[in-house]
Amino acid sequence: MPVVSIDALVVGTGFGGIYQLKKLRDQGLNVIAIDAASDVGGTWYWNRYPGAMSDTETYLYRYSWDLEDLRSYPWSTRYVYQPEILAYLQHVTNKYDLRRHMQFDTELTSAEWNDSAKRWIVTTSTGTIFKTRYLVSALGLLSRQNLPDYEGIKDFVGDMYHTGNWPGGVDIKGKRVGVIGNGSTGVQVITAIAKDVSKLVSFQRNPQYSVPSGQGPVTEAYRKAIIEKYPKIWEDAKDNSLFGFGFKETDRQTFSVSEEEREEIYEQAWQKGGGFRFMFETFGDISVDEAANNAATNFIKRKIFATVKDPEKARKLIPTQLYARRPICDAGYYEQFNLDHVEVVSLQETPIVQFTSKGIVTSDGAEHELDVVVFATGFDAVDGNYTRIAIKGRDGETLKDHWQHQGSTSYLGLSVPDFPNMFMILGPNGPFCNLPPAIETQVEFISNIIEEAERRAKKATPAALVSSAHTNRTRSEVECSNEPVIEATKAAEDEWTDVCDKLSADSLFRKTDSWIFGSNISGKKHAVLFYFAGISAYRKVLNDVVQGNYKGFRPF
Repeated sequence: MPVVSIDALVVGTGFGGIYQLKKLRDQGLNVIAIDAASDVGGTWYWNRYPGAMSDTETYLYRYSWDLEDLRSYPWSTRYVYQPEILAYLQHVTNKYDLRRHMQFDTELTSAEWNDSAKRWIVTTSTGTIFKTRYLVSALGLLSRQNLPDYEGIKDFVGDMYHTGNWPGGVDIKGKRVGVIGNGSTGVQVITAIAKDVSKLVSFQRNPQYSVPSGQGPVTEAYRKAIIEKYPKIWEDAKDNSLFGFGFKETDRQTFSVSEEEREEIYEQAWQKGGGFRFMFETFGDISVDEAANNAATNFIKRKIFATVKDPEKARKLIPTQLYARRPICDAGYYEQFNLDHVEVVSLQETPIVQFTSKGIVTSDGAEHELDVVVFATGFDAVDGNYTRIAIKGRDGETLKDHWQHQGSTSYLGLSVPDFPNMFMILGPNGPFCNLPPAIETQVEFISNIIEEAERRAKKATPAALVSSAHTNRTRSEVECSNEPVIEATKAAEDEWTDVCDKLSADSLFRKTDSWIFGSNISGKKHAVLFYFAGISAYRKVLNDVVQGNYKGFRPF
């Protein structure tokens, strides 16, 4: 098997992996990025389902560090669809000549830290073994698919697709389609395909609150205004906001205004569009106060009843839980249920009993005959890809072992004790916000700490080599002993875990079953998976870590 020695290995070539590869290459390191896919894109390579769209406005769903590219690269709609996102990431990869440092169709199968060599030994699906000083995982938040195992599922003779691995060339026009799941993905799929299929059955366990996205073409004047303000837009998104979605979150309290004014504020946000905007630009207590949450949900429920003409369909689409999941938006979701051939099945009232060769049977005895079943059932989010792979740190401990008792923990969402020189982009307990600014923030921190460690090691090596002349140690042994080892302390991990726990303690998000706390996976330990203080606070924390001589990390 070929063995390749390099300075750094990046796993994944989505938003995070592309930028991390560029940063480390530009620092003069010999770096390779690998990906199980056949091209760049990460999430946007695999999620090619109809209607796949970012819920971040287009002008902020890209990299901020190339101002010329921000101003010149074309985009024409308020939100960007999957094909355009994939094309954009391919464009960046080609523009910066990164492809020659990438190896596709190459999956990481195991990684083990060798303490004496101060190297990660990484095996891959192609047989190539990498010996690398630094291992950076850019596997993504939402990449390990959650596929339910229903009784009789193998008996179904139709087609089955998970939205997270949508094959090319699928044609569902004129077919009878069942969609299981109604989170952001399910909402997008239903909105996109309803008009083209002969029958659509939406199987919903927990109806969700969705608000309009405001999707549509942008004017030349709109684009010109964005271009002129780009530096300020990104400064505000990164350093002056909670979530980095391009608006200023409010601290206004729901009941500080009259009911009439409150309705007007909700309506303005509804017309403007955007899930995060509706939840956090209207009032600042929707996610922490149940009464405020109920006021917002009552408004959305009235909108559902006003939109969906069939009262029984509308009843089934009314959410019963708190408005406390990742806020979602749509481009005409509720309107699809006014089509006669679009049905909704409440899995709370009539759960799925089994699959048959013809379709799906629910507990009321109804057999829903289908040609295609779409699983919009989400992902084993944040840590799922780490626990399925044998990643072994010091003394052979795996990440799965490390997280067995407390749930997924880290220091800063970036580093784990006893896993030296390993970094995670969007690891557990990273910031809950728009992903591109979070990714950039973490990639830049990782790159800077590696650069500083390399600088210190080079500074220390000459003296060590001189002293080696008077000992029996070889040059390679001395060089190895002086190579940098970057590792978070257990105390720092515990403190950060506690911070994240306390930040989420009062959040209504914690009282609602969702992937944000791992509760969408049967048997998975519920845990805090995000830092809820926002992107600007997170960036300040990282700056304080640097200013404190990388406090929380062992001396390197």
